[in-house]
Amino acid sequence: MPFIDSKITLELNDAQKDSLKTKLGRAVSLIGKPESYLMVGIEDGYDLYFAGNKLDKGAYVAVSLFGNASSEDYEKMTAEICRILEDELGIPGKSVYVTYHGVNDWGWAGRNF
Repeated sequence: MPFIDSKITLELNDAQKDSLKTKLGRAVSLIGKPESYLMVGIEDGYDLYFAGNKLDKGAYVAVSLFGNASSEDYEKMTAEICRILEDELGIPGKSVYVTYHGVNDWGWAGRNF
């Protein structure tokens, strides 16, 4: 039950959003989760500030998942998220924050896991 929520400074078109969704769908396997339960949120045109300065190209990505993954898996996922954002949108890794949130109680379809 992963959810990847992205806040991105750039305005994206539908093709860019679809490409990000697809690539994040593949990447989620790095933390041991299936794409079949993945939900992705993309908020573009988002104002982000780093070290007191507004970023032209930047992103904050929050990855929530039912349970947890290993530190090594999170490391791989962070590298892949940064690679995807660099390749797809030209956002440098130094302008990307990624956080992970393990969740013990997760609801879906009217019940909890």
